[in-house]
Amino acid sequence: MTTSRHAVFLDHDSLDLGDLDLAVLRECFDELTLHGSTSADQVNERLRGASVAISNKVLLDAEVLAANPQLKLILVAATGTNNVDLAAARAQGITVCNCQGYGTPSVAQHTLALLLALATRLCDYHRAVQDGAWAKASQFCLLDFPIVELQGKTLGLLGHGELGGAVAKLAEAFGMRVLSGQIPGRPARAERLALDELLPQVDALTLHCPLNEQTRHMLGARELALLKPGALVVNTARGGLIDEQALADALRNGHLGGAATDVLSVEPPVHGNPLLAADIPRLIVTPHSAWGAVEARQRIVGQLAENAQAYFAGQPRRVVG
Repeated sequence: MTTSRHAVFLDHDSLDLGDLDLAVLRECFDELTLHGSTSADQVNERLRGASVAISNKVLLDAEVLAANPQLKLILVAATGTNNVDLAAARAQGITVCNCQGYGTPSVAQHTLALLLALATRLCDYHRAVQDGAWAKASQFCLLDFPIVELQGKTLGLLGHGELGGAVAKLAEAFGMRVLSGQIPGRPARAERLALDELLPQVDALTLHCPLNEQTRHMLGARELALLKPGALVVNTARGGLIDEQALADALRNGHLGGAATDVLSVEPPVHGNPLLAADIPRLIVTPHSAWGAVEARQRIVGQLAENAQAYFAGQPRRVVG
């Protein structure tokens, strides 16, 4: 293994808001350089002389890797590695390690928070109070927006790994029945219902699977129409799993009882998005913040350090590609 231990974190601000302890990470390197953000034309200059690149979302493509033959290790400060050309890294002898499972409690509670907000019409009631409707009410309460209980309802899960399992436990604690659906492109399993069989049975649907060619637009207009009238949809996985225009249409025409998403197909949505239109009813959009609890982000720091220490010890872990 290389004896050089100079690391450069290219987009430190995407992880640390000044509320994390980086001591365990600093201890791994002779030098750790932090850059809040890095544009494409700054990458090569900033990586010059570094043997370790740390990136959350900064693109490390074949061209960048070829321009930096001194790189030996790439630490991805996330689970997804679509910002790294894994084939080029492998050909160049660069080890790539990611972080895994760090955000399960954070994302699971965000998923349930969104589901509860939809079921209780939390945002509608908050807005009504802010608009003065309660102050003008003829009785002690406002019940202008229909509220439903989760107890006794059926939740469909698309993605039943660690995160899906955590959501299932929380849903069961609210008295929900949980069914699992078959993910397109994966081997069939007896306990996973085909999508067309699952959708008509569920009162709520939550997504926890990766985005790939098999799962892109897994929920389109046809699939959304298969859901029960009044069903709730929550996506804390990837925006491209749902046809966003179809989801907006299903909310506008009243078929769905509500939807919430923490993700969009392009982030940030600099060119707009169908789900950002002001006239869509019963929709909650949060800005890819489900993963961002301070505890989850501190776990990433810990895993980055573990991955670096394991690499330098000659026993790399969480290796991808």
